[in-house]
Parts: sequence; structure tokens; C-alpha cells
Amino acid sequence: MGNKRKWIILYFIILTSIGAIGFRLIGGNHWSLVDSLYMTIITLSTVGYGEVHLLTNGGKIWSILLIIFGVSGIGALIQSLNEEFIQLEFFRKKNMMKEISKLRNHFIICGYGRMGAVIAKELKEKNLDFVIIENNKQKIELIRSKGMFCVNGDATSEEPFQNARVDKAAGAAVVLDTDQDNLFVTMSLTTLNPDLFILSRCAKEDNKSKLIRAGANKVINPYTAGGHRMAEMLSKPLVEDSISLVSPKHSDLNLVLDEISFEGLTKYDGIKIKKSQIREEFDIIIVGIIKSTGESIINPSPETILSSKDLVLLMGEASKLEKFKETLPD
Repeated sequence: MGNKRKWIILYFIILTSIGAIGFRLIGGNHWSLVDSLYMTIITLSTVGYGEVHLLTNGGKIWSILLIIFGVSGIGALIQSLNEEFIQLEFFRKKNMMKEISKLRNHFIICGYGRMGAVIAKELKEKNLDFVIIENNKQKIELIRSKGMFCVNGDATSEEPFQNARVDKAAGAAVVLDTDQDNLFVTMSLTTLNPDLFILSRCAKEDNKSKLIRAGANKVINPYTAGGHRMAEMLSKPLVEDSISLVSPKHSDLNLVLDEISFEGLTKYDGIKIKKSQIREEFDIIIVGIIKSTGESIINPSPETILSSKDLVLLMGEASKLEKFKETLPD
């Protein structure tokens, strides 16, 4: 491909030289070498600035010949560049598929919509291996420009999953646009890799049980989850943030990590953790404290003193944390 491009460049150099010499000979003493070269360039480029001098019939015929050979050369150059681009894309895809084939215990994201993009961003920040399956060309270019692996294909067919090495994957997030597609893909994944941990998205709460029966380990309704989270923060302003913890191996484990402001909780102000009775009374644990100064204390000791100015990270089963949050002021 490189040799072909060199021959095309050499062709244009020779054509330009011959064209300039031709105009110089045809024009005679009225044409300087610069005039002849300039006329050759504007003829080959077809910009149409106008003749330097009036052309004789011989000069017009020479211009026609230059245009014909010039257009042919440009066509060959464009074809060469197009072939080179195709080859480059082919090698790029081949190298990417080679890297994907080496992955083990990675994750697969089916669909690069809003949820898929957030999941990919989080996995990338955690330096975890993952492959995205997407069939939208613009999204594929965006994914690859961010340095992420992407398999081009429809997630409702099996071929993209084989290319993404689903047999070696640890988990998959099914976040396509419709519940029907998510249901079909979940069933396919269960068949392709029965040991795969499958997290599926649903838009309608009625479809949650269907997805679980189809093989999904966990089903997330972003609208319900988001609404619940917003309602909880609205009703309990001291709840700063809340995260559900999901275990691929123990799907029945329902742990929650809440970030709660102790502002106004005077009964804990100045009290040591071991004397707060939070663990004994609610069966939840304090895993972290964020002081008003910005200092973070991870896994604080029982001797750590609580303050009403603290943000406290509490972890426990969802039902037990709800019991604690019932004691918070509205």
C-alpha cells in the first residue's frame, strides 16, 4: 500500500513537470517558467482562476489533456487512501479482537445507552476488564475513541457474545432499550454460560419476575430505584447518599451502605462508638466517618468519639438500616 502511494505521488510530480514544460513550449517567449508552472497547477486542481495568458488552440488541447490525466490520478489517489483506511480499520479490529480473546473473568455490557455508559465509566475507573456490545456505528466510534473494547453486533444474536468471549466472562449487564430485548438476551446468556452473573434492566416492574425466571440474578428498575432513593432523601434529609451492595455469589444478600448526617442527633454527640449502642440496638455497623474538617476515618475504632457535625457511613441489611432511619428527624 505504501509503494502504491509513492507511485501516485511520483506520477503527480512527473505530470506537473511535463505540464509546465508543455505550456512553456506552446506559449513561447510570452510564458515564463513560473507562468507555466502556475497554469499547470490551476489546471490540475481545476480551481478555474483563469489563464495567465490567452491560450492558443494548442494550449487549450494541452489543458484538456492535463485535466484528464489529473482527474485520473486524483481518482487513483482517493481509491488508494480509501483502501489504506479500510486496511487500517481491519488491522485495528483484528488487534482488538485478539486482545478480547485474552480476557478472563471480564464483564460484558449489552447496549451503550445512558445506563450502559455509566456502567462502562464505573468499570473503567475501577480498572476492570469489560467488553461492550453495540450496533450503532456512532456509538461504536465513541466507545473505541475512549479506549474501551467494543464488539459490533446485535446483542439479540449469539455471534457478538462469542466474539466477546462470554464463555470466559464473570458477569453481564443487560441494559438494552426494551424489556423484551433484555428478556431475550438474558435467556440467551443463561444458555451460553450458565455460571454467568446476569444483571438486567427493566422498565416495567411487572417484568422483573419474568427476567429472574429467564436467568437474571438481579434486576434493576432505574426509575423505581431512583424514585425510591429521591423519596428517601426527601423524607429523611439527613440521608446524604445510599448504595446497595450486590454480591454475584450471594444474590439473596441485601446490604446497603448509607451516608447519614448526624446533624441534630444530639444523643450521639460526644459519645464513643462503643457506647452509642448503634450496633447492639440496630445490628448495623459504622464503617466510616467523614469529619467536618474533611478528614476521613475508615473502620473507626470503638473508642472513636462521634459528633453531630459528622457524616457517618453505616452498613447493614436494608431492613435494619430502615429501622435506624426511622429514628432520624424528618
